[in-house]
Amino acid sequence: MFEHWLALYTFAQFRTRADDPVNDEFFSSEPVIWAAMERADGFIARAGYEDEPGTEIWGEQVFPKYWTDNGDGWAPSTISLWQDLESALAAVYRGAHADIMRLGHLFQSDTADYPPYVLWWVPKEHQPDWDEAVERLELLGDDGPTAEAFTFKAAFSPGGKPVTVDTDRSRAIAEHNRLRADLPKSVQ
Repeated sequence: MFEHWLALYTFAQFRTRADDPVNDEFFSSEPVIWAAMERADGFIARAGYEDEPGTEIWGEQVFPKYWTDNGDGWAPSTISLWQDLESALAAVYRGAHADIMRLGHLFQSDTADYPPYVLWWVPKEHQPDWDEAVERLELLGDDGPTAEAFTFKAAFSPGGKPVTVDTDRSRAIAEHNRLRADLPKSVQ
């Protein structure tokens, strides 16, 4: 049905080193958030990390030009693939991920002058690597939303036409995801 997948790259920076106890809630929430994302309608795949067993690594992890190394050589960033805009929006802004986003002010730098995420369409079966993701984020930061690098608020179709995300459909997907999350895995 889908000839393209939606790629989503997120990037942030901690206020302090990653190993600072102020970031503990972020790290302790990660397994729950990834489990919710991976069960979400429309989720296809995500990049793993070198120290994460059982996930595929999508190339060497690199960071955008906005990155400031605070001494630990790390920044929270992700790459994931989705079937469509509405599924990605539902997973990112509702549920477990939205809960931790509301706490972002506790551990993320608030002086960001760069986009926190970027979206772009890839041909089905294409797996973007970290270099491609960083290139798209920097493109969005430099040029604003285009068909090659955009946001949920200024989105484009796979054919390059401006589109509006169907927020009612996204809410329905989020509700379905929430109901599924409450079921035992054997029923899902």
